[in-house]
Amino acid sequence: MNCVPTYTAPAALLAKYDVPSPRYTSYPTVPYWDDAPLTQERWLEHVQQAFQKTNTSEGISLYLHLPFCEQLCTYCGCNKRITKNHGVEEPYMQALLQEWDQYLAAFGEKPRITELHLGGGTPTFFSAENLKKLLQSLLSKAEITPEAEFSVEVHPNATNASQLQVLYDLGFRRLSVGIQDFDPSVQFVINRIQSFEQTKETFDTARAIGYTSINGDIIYGLPYQTADSVRHTIEKVKELRPERIAFYSYAHVPWKSKAQRRYSEADLPEPAEKRGLYELGSNLLEEAGYVEIGLDHFALPEDELYVAAQQGRLHRNFMGYTPRHTELLIGLGASSISDTGTAFMQNIKEVEAYEAAVATGQLPIFKGHELTQEDSRIRRHILNLMCRLHTSWSKTEEDYFVDALVRLQPLAEDGFVECRKGYIQVLPAGRPFLRNIAMCLDARLWEAKPTTLVFSRSV
Repeated sequence: MNCVPTYTAPAALLAKYDVPSPRYTSYPTVPYWDDAPLTQERWLEHVQQAFQKTNTSEGISLYLHLPFCEQLCTYCGCNKRITKNHGVEEPYMQALLQEWDQYLAAFGEKPRITELHLGGGTPTFFSAENLKKLLQSLLSKAEITPEAEFSVEVHPNATNASQLQVLYDLGFRRLSVGIQDFDPSVQFVINRIQSFEQTKETFDTARAIGYTSINGDIIYGLPYQTADSVRHTIEKVKELRPERIAFYSYAHVPWKSKAQRRYSEADLPEPAEKRGLYELGSNLLEEAGYVEIGLDHFALPEDELYVAAQQGRLHRNFMGYTPRHTELLIGLGASSISDTGTAFMQNIKEVEAYEAAVATGQLPIFKGHELTQEDSRIRRHILNLMCRLHTSWSKTEEDYFVDALVRLQPLAEDGFVECRKGYIQVLPAGRPFLRNIAMCLDARLWEAKPTTLVFSRSV
């Protein structure tokens, strides 16, 4: 399996590189998109070009953002709406379908869907009946490719067998189950009380129905989290045996997510302690047969994500790591982001404003960005680093990497990367600092020189 022992970073290096940095699910990152608004006409030109280029070959990806949650989890930095009023489901579904119809009109022919992901919020806030109604309406106007992967994020406290059965019948085979931490004191402060028994019931029900891949989300660096709580959580997760695990660093962004002000930085592990939590969890996962994939992800060797990484097919987009690449990603719903390969577009974030914009017959554009040639070049190399841990360039591109190589020099001296002529290789010691390494190539970030907090810290 080629397991590489987890590197234990000295405290001095952790302090040196514990700086705000992007997670690089895109380049340019959203804060550095162009200030000039992207018109609907120009955006649809990018969509049509990408669709015509790839629909008959690789197909398209589709992301639905379902933002509603009945209860606020204070650690969460996602765009969500907290409500117990399920009357919000119907108007939101209608807006999603109206937005989809606008894209269908722009396509001019039936789209072929290769990837469909439901994210949130809590997608299973929606009833089984409404999930069926929404997805049947959406999929009836598309063709599903033979290799298509449908996945959904679920919260065990808000998911039942009827919902899982409906989704399975519509082609879903992968779940992403939020776990975070099984320690009661940690769960209390992040306002997510979720027992192991509830979580196991979701796993058991999904597997009995026929789901073939389950991802478990765990977070390290949460308030009041200790080595004992991480060890306990990992041991319980090993009992569940998900095919994939996302072992994320907690992103403390209270200026963006006000709920995180329920606790302070004093309640969070210090950088060295936080890194120790990751190394502990990572070692336990590797002992259990999981292999580290890219940044913060692990998979069993038989899982498609591991196979894609071994074969050089791993891709990273706004949905995270995926074993398949599509040029065109269409995001539907409030705050969702679309990607044509040549441009990005984000929808209006507020639910009511999103619904009102769609009702006018216009796409709910909040902001967008058209990639320059330099953007596309840098994006390719950052993706290579995030997915393959190396990248290379031709002699004609050398001038574009002069500044990046200067910025990488300290990381090379610390043993994190190897920089040769036309080549960058992330070394085993550099994996904990992958975000820092990619940041050295981020021309827009260095040009902007941000003076206010924009990203979470990297360690």
